[in-house]
Amino acid sequence: MKPLLLPCAAVAILLSCGHGPETSADLPDVQETLSLRGVARMLASLPIGQGQLEEVYNAVSSSSGNGFDEEYMMSDLVDSPGAGVGESEETKALTRAAYDTPLRDLIAGYVEATASPATKAGAADVQAYLDALASSGMQIYWPYSEDWDGEQLPLITFDPGYGAESNYAYEIAPVAGSYEVVDSVYVDENVAAERPVWVINRNDDSGFTPMSMFLSKADASLTRASSDKKNLYMKSFTMTRHYDSWFAGASEFFIKIGAVNGFYASSEAELQKYTPSVTDLMVVVKRKYLNKKILYDAVLVTDFSEQLDKLAFLITESDGGTRTSWKCEASVKIKSKTYGFDLDIPLYSNDDIVWRGQLDASYFTSSSLVTGRFGDVIITFKLE
Repeated sequence: MKPLLLPCAAVAILLSCGHGPETSADLPDVQETLSLRGVARMLASLPIGQGQLEEVYNAVSSSSGNGFDEEYMMSDLVDSPGAGVGESEETKALTRAAYDTPLRDLIAGYVEATASPATKAGAADVQAYLDALASSGMQIYWPYSEDWDGEQLPLITFDPGYGAESNYAYEIAPVAGSYEVVDSVYVDENVAAERPVWVINRNDDSGFTPMSMFLSKADASLTRASSDKKNLYMKSFTMTRHYDSWFAGASEFFIKIGAVNGFYASSEAELQKYTPSVTDLMVVVKRKYLNKKILYDAVLVTDFSEQLDKLAFLITESDGGTRTSWKCEASVKIKSKTYGFDLDIPLYSNDDIVWRGQLDASYFTSSSLVTGRFGDVIITFKLE
């Protein structure tokens, strides 16, 4: 997180909680407002109305529709109000003008109004705060957002870390013609499934390509337009357990297959013309889809040759860390002799390894649909 550059000594968070965990005696300083808890407290102090609710809802719906989690990144909140993760620059330009008073403006007004009298925040200071917020990596995560009734105000909480499954949340409600924090309440996933909850957490998937934005079957048909060769598809994906606390959001699985696409060498000399490729794509599974089959139509290997022998296969659940790799091998056959190709398949040091190993090419040709369990996920493949 970048340090905040505001010169003001403190930004008072004005709470009216009856029995909350904090009191007016320990209001956070400016740096604290850039912590997960601080941002949650700040948002709960804003006069959030229907326009801002719809802005957040539209953003998380957009992210979800693009194959990401139900998330609204602070960078988009500041620079492109209402835009979800994965939107094009053209779409973002349209969303910028769609909101008369975006949440960003409420935050700017809040920073200016709550600075201490001695260090009244000016326009440059407000912008410095917004810039720091945009670069913080934080976001609003709204689990079960598709069940929102369009009116109910959210509880606002934050990810407490350490795998915790519960926390306190700020409850806001109309008071004397405006919105105020009226209570702090216990919140867990059961509560989030019953009423709207905004969780302030950190984004860890926006830089990746989710399955829904990967090569579609329609695109793949162009690949084989001049050939009767088959492609390998993933037809369904089922998650049988959660990998993270619900505060951290959905599980992000990375499916990586190392193979040699379109291999048709007839001699060792021709072997030198081929290099292996790695399919690397992300599947985001929301909390509500635990143990539910999700249908896909994604190409994993194009032009699946009968000469393929073994494919390297890796599934991870992303938790970040230092970039490393799995050194492995894919292989092909030429005149009944097997030749290996070395591969370095990328992963991160904190990732959960769901499954890794080699799969015989014959595994995929044993039936028209092949279903297998790989650790805590079940995948159905099809060659067509």
